[in-house]
Amino acid sequence: MKTKSFWALAACGALTMFGSQAKAQETVVVEEETAIVTDVPCKTHYYSDGKDNWFIQIGAGVTSPFVEQHLPNGADAKHHLTATYNLAVGKWFSPYIGWRLSFMGGSLHWDNDQFTHAKNVNANLDFMWDMFNSFGGVNSSRVFSIVPFVGLGGTYTWDFKPADQSNIYRENGKKKNNAWTLPVSAGIQLRFRLCKYVDFFAEGRAQFYGDNFNNYAYGDPVDMNLSVIGGFSFNIGGAGFRSYNPCDYLSYIGNLNNQVNDLRGALATTSAALAAAEAQLPCPEVQESTTIIETAPLMATVRFTINSARISNEEMVNVYNIAEWMKANPEANVTISGYADRDTGSSSYNMALSKRRAEAVRTALVDKYGINPDRLSIQAEGSDVQPYDVNNWNRIVIFSNAR
Repeated sequence: MKTKSFWALAACGALTMFGSQAKAQETVVVEEETAIVTDVPCKTHYYSDGKDNWFIQIGAGVTSPFVEQHLPNGADAKHHLTATYNLAVGKWFSPYIGWRLSFMGGSLHWDNDQFTHAKNVNANLDFMWDMFNSFGGVNSSRVFSIVPFVGLGGTYTWDFKPADQSNIYRENGKKKNNAWTLPVSAGIQLRFRLCKYVDFFAEGRAQFYGDNFNNYAYGDPVDMNLSVIGGFSFNIGGAGFRSYNPCDYLSYIGNLNNQVNDLRGALATTSAALAAAEAQLPCPEVQESTTIIETAPLMATVRFTINSARISNEEMVNVYNIAEWMKANPEANVTISGYADRDTGSSSYNMALSKRRAEAVRTALVDKYGINPDRLSIQAEGSDVQPYDVNNWNRIVIFSNAR
């Protein structure tokens, strides 16, 4: 029969196509196992978002200048402490190294022949080093850290009292009453982490100047200013770094590599088994047959609307399918049976309506699709016979084989 021949041909074709694909796959199988990279440097890398690890520092403390100190009659000079105020902004760009721009200012007092004082403001660019993260491992939750720093800056000093104590003169011969100096500084900060966003700090700083820092050049060539301040640092976005280590993924990559090699081996085994099956199952040649597939009723139907014998465009597809089937089976004849639903119309009216429906389908098969009318017969069933339990489904034409 044609059905059996068709399925035999389809199965053979599918087997051949699958075998060809398997052979194609087999030709690209790499026999060597993929090597795992084991020489990756196992170093932890740290990174953060752009807003993280910025900080603003606010503090206050005391300062004392170490400059020329002498009084008349051999009296002892004293070092005087004055208030100083601090504001800074900075960023830790790694767990080990950071920078800040720090501003300090206040009054300066020292003894020089008589009680003398001035005002100053200072800006420093500091480079900071977290010792504990460097030697003890990175820990963003560490409560206590020691942070040495060094810096370069500029200082403006003015309002010297009394002004005539200066021994530095301008080009016009007048005593100078202000000074610009460029200090080098170094210090140590003690940092106490209160939470992710706030630190308390205490730090000491020594600033080294040329001898004109206090407008008085005498004795040692280097003046110095010492300050101790304390305050709070506010960490914008929080303090902390994310980390990753390439070696953390080696075992996972190794597992994936083993899975790939297992799949390659399974593919090679399947390809070999398929090739052996193909060698044992040659495809038979398909013989032509004119045997008619007897199916009664045929699967195609044509449905109608209530009290109508007109074939809709949607249902015309089923008429087309029957026409194509009859062309493929030139020895087959078809009976066209028309029906109507018993809920509408009388029995005699429904008998006539079912006949008109069957005739409409036969006319379409003959006129539209060229089917020989001698191969078609019609049968009016009216509403006495109901093929379906749902009544409105019985407005239908059903096809069946006629011997």
